Amino acid sequence: MKIAVIGGGPGGYEAAIYAAKCGAEVTLIEKEKVGGTCLNRGCIPTKALLASSDKLSTVLGVKKFGIQVNGEVSADFSCIMQRKSKVVQGLVNGVQFLLQSNKVSLINGFGKLKDKNTIEVEKADGNIEEVKADKIILATGSIPVVPEFLKYDGKRVITSDEALELENIPASMIIVGGGVIGCEIGQFLKKMGTEVTIVEMMPHILPSEDPDVAKQLEKQFRKDKIKVHAGDGILEVNVEENSVKVLLQSGKELEAEYLLVSVGRKPYTEGLSLEDMGVERDNRGRVSVNEHLQTKVENIYAIGDIIDTPFLAHVASKEGLIAVDNALGSNKKVSYKAVPRCVYTYPEIAAVGLTEEQLKTKNREYATGIFNFVGLGKAKAAEETEGFVKVIVDKEDKLLGAAIVGSHATDMMQVLTLAIELGLTAETVGDSIFPHPTMSEAIMEALHDVHKKSIHKA
Repeated sequence: MKIAVIGGGPGGYEAAIYAAKCGAEVTLIEKEKVGGTCLNRGCIPTKALLASSDKLSTVLGVKKFGIQVNGEVSADFSCIMQRKSKVVQGLVNGVQFLLQSNKVSLINGFGKLKDKNTIEVEKADGNIEEVKADKIILATGSIPVVPEFLKYDGKRVITSDEALELENIPASMIIVGGGVIGCEIGQFLKKMGTEVTIVEMMPHILPSEDPDVAKQLEKQFRKDKIKVHAGDGILEVNVEENSVKVLLQSGKELEAEYLLVSVGRKPYTEGLSLEDMGVERDNRGRVSVNEHLQTKVENIYAIGDIIDTPFLAHVASKEGLIAVDNALGSNKKVSYKAVPRCVYTYPEIAAVGLTEEQLKTKNREYATGIFNFVGLGKAKAAEETEGFVKVIVDKEDKLLGAAIVGSHATDMMQVLTLAIELGLTAETVGDSIFPHPTMSEAIMEALHDVHKKSIHKA
């Protein structure tokens, strides 16, 4: 079986390696670097930068732990950016090694469909190479959405792509969009010394999460002196030589050295010749697939950001594995019942399943359990008392959703992700023994709070 994958992001390269391990002859086509947006311009570089700002915050806050730091503590922005690039390149090299060791043929170039079994690859030197395959997996990912009226020029008005390659700390920045990317980059830059203003059209930042989750982060942003204009939009943008001026719908005027556009992403499917092959797309440009990730052309599959599923690297990776299994004869489906969502700000935010807002919209009956980290021994000892754990259950006590705001939230969420995926009840999960002293005890207490039995809650 010959399998070709177009797109070397998390979904594409993992699909390619998995297919090779399953015995297929595999070709991976990637126009830039393997790893895609996640590894090169998203998840990994932002986490590398946030690791540096977190270390800075730790050093600046050690006095309360009885530790004295003599001398000036400051951030070397150039070194921070160099370290970020080194981390990214190391992981890119690691992916290339895995492809090579699993005998995946990597072709660098832009691939498009010539027919249902042939991909035409245009290389950087202009040469064309044809790749024949029995099955094809489309994994071309997404690109930032840049509304025309925001006057993107890649210099003063930028996206996260340019923000991650800045050579100097900006004096000031306006961020349009208070989603995950905007909040993460905004907090990092503020810790570096940038004056940051976030403009979010929806009533609160992180609009896909419940207001109480967003409220906790907004509280921290006020401490950080990050200005947030929620429930307001951009009316006009004027780009000048050394600054950007913005007029909000409320009439407020803002000015900064840079404007960062962070209002979402869209599928990248241009130039693939999809319609010529009979591969359908919806009105938002997303490739239409069935529950087995199969397009209208039965031997062509699509995964990740180009289909109507969450724009998350871990979702693309899972879809890549399922697409390979189905290409090799299985009949599997991806379960989207419990997809974890992560925000790597301080405090960290993790959520899974349904939110209260979604349940209210559906008029579904539910109950919640909440426990604040301030009531936890480990949190007190570590000075990590900001945040809470919230769980949501149905009338049968089955877990429907959960949110954790606080230290190591993203690391702790998997226990609740698994519980929701398996259809477990709050009582069942809460009755398991949680180690003491740990931050995870807040999960146990929140589960007990559903039945008003949390020991450490008044």
